[in-house]
Amino acid sequence: MSFTYKSYVPHGITFGTKHTWRDWRLVPTSRPVFLPPDVKTVEVDIPGSDGILDLTESLTGDVKFNNRAGSIEFQVENRSNWVDVYSEIMDYLHGQRMRAILDDDPDFYYMGRFNVNAWKSEKNHSLITIDYNVEPYKMERFSSLEDWEWDSFNFETGIIREYKEIRVDGSLTFTIAGRRKTVVPAFTVVSDDGSGLQVRFNGTIYDLPDGTSRVLNIVIMSGTNTLYFTGNGTVSIDYRGGRL
Repeated sequence: MSFTYKSYVPHGITFGTKHTWRDWRLVPTSRPVFLPPDVKTVEVDIPGSDGILDLTESLTGDVKFNNRAGSIEFQVENRSNWVDVYSEIMDYLHGQRMRAILDDDPDFYYMGRFNVNAWKSEKNHSLITIDYNVEPYKMERFSSLEDWEWDSFNFETGIIREYKEIRVDGSLTFTIAGRRKTVVPAFTVVSDDGSGLQVRFNGTIYDLPDGTSRVLNIVIMSGTNTLYFTGNGTVSIDYRGGRL
């Protein structure tokens, strides 16, 4: 790998509030990615029958995944204070659970635990390896109730979610574009008369009392999810999408 440190702009990672290049001058030896999660398969070998019985989706109706685990290697220019840099990274990162955001994928974060694996010193530079064990889904940086940062928003693949204090006057049809991860959203209701609202989802009607609550049977899945509200008041829907 050949570059000039002063001019090189790497494909970095933000761990919590620290950026690998801006704060530590770390350069990945290859474009960083988090490895795909392994599928949680459930298979039963039945004696006397051909093949196996695959029960992977039988419990929840969906495929589940293990955490993503792997490591990312970085190169750092040898400096007189490299021991201080190493200690700074160790103090901040080693053993800690936090968010990680790739420069190449700024609309999502990975949540998990990170460890400093090794520091190898060469003549002109050193190599540092950071291990990760993160949740299988990368999550949207902003929930449907948070303000967006338009500077980093991807207008080709991003989804604008404005689900805060939606007004219901008699009836309202509301559509949520779901991501791959199944999510049970939270509803915060403020009704005009204190009686709450009602919502119909997949043919079933549920009561939504004033305050914040969840309905376990309202599961937002990949694709179009339509909610039919009745009553008078406002509803805020707290949803954060996740994808692989």
